[in-house]
Amino acid sequence: MDLSRRSFLATQGAALGALLLPGGLLSAVEAATPAAPALEDWAQVRAQFRLSRDFIHLAGFFIASHPEPVRAAIEGYRRAIDENPFLAVEQGLFESEATNLEHRVCEDIAAYLGARPEEIALTGNTTMGLALIYHGLPLKPGDEILTTTHDHVVHHESIRLSTQRNGASVRKIALFEEAAAATTEDIVGRIRAAIRPATRVLGLTWVHSATGIRLPIRRIADALDEINRSRSEAERVLLVVDGVHGLGAVEDSIPRMGCDFFSAGTHKWIFAPRGTGILWAPAKSWARLTPLIPTFSDMECFNAWAEGRPVKGPTIAARVCPGGFHAFEHQWAAGAAFRMHMKIGPARIADRVFELNDRCRRGLAAIPGVKLHTPLARELSAGINCFEVAGHSPAAVVKALLDKRIVASTSPYAITYARLSAGLMNTPEEVDQALVAVRALAS
Repeated sequence: MDLSRRSFLATQGAALGALLLPGGLLSAVEAATPAAPALEDWAQVRAQFRLSRDFIHLAGFFIASHPEPVRAAIEGYRRAIDENPFLAVEQGLFESEATNLEHRVCEDIAAYLGARPEEIALTGNTTMGLALIYHGLPLKPGDEILTTTHDHVVHHESIRLSTQRNGASVRKIALFEEAAAATTEDIVGRIRAAIRPATRVLGLTWVHSATGIRLPIRRIADALDEINRSRSEAERVLLVVDGVHGLGAVEDSIPRMGCDFFSAGTHKWIFAPRGTGILWAPAKSWARLTPLIPTFSDMECFNAWAEGRPVKGPTIAARVCPGGFHAFEHQWAAGAAFRMHMKIGPARIADRVFELNDRCRRGLAAIPGVKLHTPLARELSAGINCFEVAGHSPAAVVKALLDKRIVASTSPYAITYARLSAGLMNTPEEVDQALVAVRALAS
């Protein structure tokens, strides 16, 4: 029985051919969308954001202000859906491979990641991606997940909730005593020493929002490769990475990092629409997972259901991509954010993020009474800078800065610090103004 994408939704049997938008939904939206703006200098990039100029925004990593190319893409898809909901969604998802907008978004993401489109599943955020991984892995009693004491609540909770179901155990280790004094050799050495025969998964965060440290993922992956050489395929240690605060802030090819699974929201440093995320894995890693949520992205699953037979073949990314109806104007517009990053240049963006945040870190480190918790070395830092001011709680520091119209944040952990983070929407002068305010508070 041969079922087309159209039959997935258009069970009414309506003949849509004469009603299709000219050239397809993608062509229609692109034709109605303004041309991409010039992004040759940082002032032009900054102008893409509608951030209030009454504030200095140094917490931009929390959730993105949509830049103009993303706003235009969202509005284009929203208008198309509002004007003709059935045809817009039918064409965007189910009409043909050529007009499938989910595939187009994956192509834009793959170009940025240095990956293949078929290796990418679209999710709603980092949390969703981590849950899909940990609940989908074939873990059992006697298996162990190794993670760190430094990871975010959503990583820890994804692990805890999965082990409640599968009976595996979890163990947490510290990778350093003080983040600011950490070294690559010590981090890798601690991980290597902590791997046990029962360890099946190592769960890490690329850039920690607790301290701002960036883990040397490639070096860690190399250490795991050495350990896995003496293990069977069923016993190898898989590397799961929460990459949300590195993606868009640091230049790196995700496939070359050496991890088995990479989960990240794209509504932070990438500036994609709010409520969008990605999950990347190579084919051999996808094949290990059991999907948790019915998908609309792999017709084999629909055909198997309609024909009353088992699904054929191993798990693929499309099979893990959560189905159902989403805010499609946001999901489909995500590609605009990745194209914007490619137009500016990932290396150029990484240099700018480093330049601004290195200025911030070194400025904080030079202020008497301020303790910087983020490493100064470029290879161990990214775009988040965590610090303390003697005599002031982190919440009091953030409030004092806000009184001066500087938006900072605190790290939501048991041990919390104040945080300043500069992105493409910021200037060196804004960083300097924040440092003046911290210096005044510290004195």
